[in-house]
Amino acid sequence: MGEWGFLSSLLDAVQEHSPMVGRFWLVVMLLFRILVLATVGSDVFEDEQEEFVCNTQQPGCKPVCYDAAFPISHYRFLVFHVVVLSAPAALFVIFAVHQAAKPGRGGTPGDRARRLQVFYVGSVVARIAAELAFLLGQALLYGFRVQPLFVCRSRPCPHRVDCFVSRPTEKTVFIHFYFVVGLVSALLSLAELAHLLRKSREPRAPPRSPQPGERAPAPGQPAGVPEEPCPPPRGALAV
Repeated sequence: MGEWGFLSSLLDAVQEHSPMVGRFWLVVMLLFRILVLATVGSDVFEDEQEEFVCNTQQPGCKPVCYDAAFPISHYRFLVFHVVVLSAPAALFVIFAVHQAAKPGRGGTPGDRARRLQVFYVGSVVARIAAELAFLLGQALLYGFRVQPLFVCRSRPCPHRVDCFVSRPTEKTVFIHFYFVVGLVSALLSLAELAHLLRKSREPRAPPRSPQPGERAPAPGQPAGVPEEPCPPPRGALAV
């Protein structure tokens, strides 16, 4: 669980710069992906290869048939999916720490904020691309149902061999659940991207000009806040 804890702390660091919809994506990522995969997924797929039984004793036939049935293990594919989705967030955290480490050399605070915003938008775009690519890969590699019977005709099997998959219904339910979570995650990422783009196009309000009879604010003092009157010098007599 140590590696999952590291990913969780890494994603927690991103929420400081995320809008509300981005924080919803973080909740989905932490609860319905990392937590479910670490607690339930390992138990569902841990005996995937050991319980893959074929009705032959031909040496080398079972590993070849298992490789044909599952080119990539379900569990390893899902773990790799989570790692790739976390990579843009990790790069953004590194970039944000780098910007914070040079406060006097990165331009004005507004310039640094704009660079962070652009980099964050790029990380959301990369996350959406990875999400859609893995959803398509999951559909092409495994489909949406784990078949209980796999017919193998690969060499060195001497003839047609029937191989049986352990707990196909439970694995099918898990695959459906994970695919739905992926769709929800992709929709949240698209909504976050739309929110960031719309926010970046909003015109910024110009600074308020002082009203007639109102003195211009001193540097560092917000407009519209009257200056405090200077205290009378000591020894001055009150009239």
